[in-house]
Amino acid sequence: MGLIVDQFGREIKVEKRPETREIAVTTIRDRWSGYPSQGLTPESLATIFKEADAGNVYRQAELFEEMEEKDAHLFSQLQTRKNAVMGLEYEILPYSESAEDKKIRDFVEDVILNIHEFDDAQLDLLDAIGKGFALCEINWDVQGKEAVIANFNWIHQKRALFYSDYEKGFWEKQLEMPRIITEAEQVKGEEMPPFKLVYHKYKARSGYDTRAGVLRTCTWMYLFKNYAIKDWVAFAEVFGMPLRVGKFDSGASKEDKEALVAAIRSLGSDAAGIISKSTEIQFIETVKAAAKENIYKSLADFADKQMSKAILGQTATTEGTPGKLGNETAQENVRFDLIKADHESLGKTYRGQLVRPLVGFNYGWDKPLPWFIFKHEIPEDLKELSEVYKNLHEINFPLAAEHISERFKVPLPGKGETVLEGPSSPMAMKRIAAMREKWPGFTPEQERVEGLVEETHKRAARAMSGLQEPVKRLIKEAGSLEEIRDGLYALYGEMDQKDMEELIARATYVAELYGRATVAE
Repeated sequence: MGLIVDQFGREIKVEKRPETREIAVTTIRDRWSGYPSQGLTPESLATIFKEADAGNVYRQAELFEEMEEKDAHLFSQLQTRKNAVMGLEYEILPYSESAEDKKIRDFVEDVILNIHEFDDAQLDLLDAIGKGFALCEINWDVQGKEAVIANFNWIHQKRALFYSDYEKGFWEKQLEMPRIITEAEQVKGEEMPPFKLVYHKYKARSGYDTRAGVLRTCTWMYLFKNYAIKDWVAFAEVFGMPLRVGKFDSGASKEDKEALVAAIRSLGSDAAGIISKSTEIQFIETVKAAAKENIYKSLADFADKQMSKAILGQTATTEGTPGKLGNETAQENVRFDLIKADHESLGKTYRGQLVRPLVGFNYGWDKPLPWFIFKHEIPEDLKELSEVYKNLHEINFPLAAEHISERFKVPLPGKGETVLEGPSSPMAMKRIAAMREKWPGFTPEQERVEGLVEETHKRAARAMSGLQEPVKRLIKEAGSLEEIRDGLYALYGEMDQKDMEELIARATYVAELYGRATVAE
């Protein structure tokens, strides 16, 4: 057996049992935040980012959490991005078709399906999209000789440290492997035992994990949007109400002036007051032109659109024309390539950090791992695809009914089921129109005959489809013309021709009846 390493590249011993004690215990301090967004300025934001670049992500993690809480648009866009992956089905496939690999796959699938909080943990790990990385502690349980995963504990990003400090008091360069702040290790942080920590990272761009999340890009837009909304609220407070001006006579006493001021202030909140006859209060409307071009709303909308581009990859869902979907095109909420990157990254984390220890602890560290696959395909425009098949049919291109059924997920009619009769094909309608133009005496009776011919063609195509497949298969597999000839003789007696025989009998019968009726008339 070669060298065994964990997800961080650390060499580990061959273990038979996982670490079952809970290490990153949640404390009362985890509930509180320093609220770094209060009084946030470009200077303080740059300081927070510099701390994160040095490996201390505490304030950056708290800021990112506040941003999601305070900005409804940002929260909605991140939820949309996460839910695009949460809504996907997944499957666990064996490494190969061998009996042992299938047994390992069944065991891993059974363990994962019995983790009640697995979907919650998936949402926690997808938090890496915004913050660059996400952490969960695995709670192992040993049942007899089997080591299984009982549940997961989410670990707040602010409890991760990406630096180590020397005794001399200066920092090393940022580490690739985070340490976790625990009750025992408040300063340096504690290294988690092998396969005790699920560390999912999302790389929106190259660089350290602490700088890779999309919220790092959105923070500046969040800051500028906050400035715009703050000024907008102040503007509304000043210009949203009419200006109240009090007038008093030149001989008014000090008491009268104070009563007038109190009345004006009362009108601002209670809209009621008492004044003497010798005083006057006038309401002056604000200039409406000041609100025609709302620069604050424009700046807030601009910031929202930039954040949508960073998170969803497009702004069609937020900039669409009223009454139309996504700027007149049926775009998905999240770009396909982003969803693909998200679920492939998460599947890689699951296989390397969940499936691997499950197989290692229970079957050995040299066993191949099952595959964790998310089911995600590009949605097809079936209406557009149907136009392609329709055009092929109109030029008499041979199409198999089985292929059409499989492509559009529409089952072929079974035996004894009623088949809906469709309208005449465009080719038949063109043929009838040409006949009318060529022969002015083309009668309605002759049109009905053409309709019978068209219907017979349709039913014959369905009846022949079952007879053609064995012949096609024979031609494909035969090595010479002689094999085809001999195979056709053999197939002739094996083919089920009942449908075609019945169709010919019915067509002959209807034609004879129709001919007799026409002659009688």
